[in-house]
Amino acid sequence: MTEMPFRCGRVALIGPPNAGKSTLLNKYLGRKLSIVSPLPQTTRNRITGILSDKEAQVIFIDTPGIHQQRGGTHRLMLRAAWDALDGADVLGVILDADLYARKAEFLENDLTPLRAPVAAETRPVFVIANKVDLLGDKSRLLPLLERLHELWPEAGLFPVSAADGEGLPGLLAAIKLALPEGPPCFPEDMLSTAPLRFMAAEIVREKLFLTLRQELPYFTTVAIEAWEEDEERDAVEIHAVINVAKSSHKAMVIGRAGRNIKQTGQAARLEIAQLLGRKTHLRLWVKVRDSRADEADFLRSFGLVPEAEL
Repeated sequence: MTEMPFRCGRVALIGPPNAGKSTLLNKYLGRKLSIVSPLPQTTRNRITGILSDKEAQVIFIDTPGIHQQRGGTHRLMLRAAWDALDGADVLGVILDADLYARKAEFLENDLTPLRAPVAAETRPVFVIANKVDLLGDKSRLLPLLERLHELWPEAGLFPVSAADGEGLPGLLAAIKLALPEGPPCFPEDMLSTAPLRFMAAEIVREKLFLTLRQELPYFTTVAIEAWEEDEERDAVEIHAVINVAKSSHKAMVIGRAGRNIKQTGQAARLEIAQLLGRKTHLRLWVKVRDSRADEADFLRSFGLVPEAEL
């Protein structure tokens, strides 16, 4: 039998907010790389995850959700998502199939920023109808798939569930075949290009999402200010600052008698320790930053664009 050539390439995961891009990436990698929460717009940065096996190296790029909202931060997040397409070999458009099966009118609005650019693509496109596990009656999926085929007749359609893995093996096999032939770009044991400090900050931010839910102020960022490693005790001490825009937000993040920040810190410390494989001490502070007085610096803290572009 003839051995199949090795393939390597980049797959940009794009789509509306809260469609499940981060969940899909984490499922394929077998560990949490991109943070997940029930709230939309959790992903603010382009995050690269690398899946390597004997057949191919698939370099996934998780991006912020594409939407029509206005404003400086939303504009930068949109640009981060679209910029991810420049170096991609394959596009994966992820959609919330459960939402659109229940509320078909949402589909046309959410696809407005995507419809024409995706239709004009010459690269392989896979339209991924996610969250099918939430559909009790799978026949409700058929009108959605028919509409997506009308919009993008050349794209491959894949109903999947990133949460439980349904349909993911077939999708991955199709993605691999669409990648160009070539050697791997990264070592086979490398899972991401994201630095550990960035991943630790993202874990803290995720735990804030889960602690505060809908009450979390949108303009909340996390920065690692100190990272001290103790080789003798195989431990690391991390100092992280949670930046908020108003004093009222600071009180909200801290919580009554420090309950919220304590809960956030405990959950984040456990996950960071698991990530690093060593004992971890995590100290959190909350600082108020006036985004109106220092807008450029505040937006830079999202990591969406280089300093020279602000």
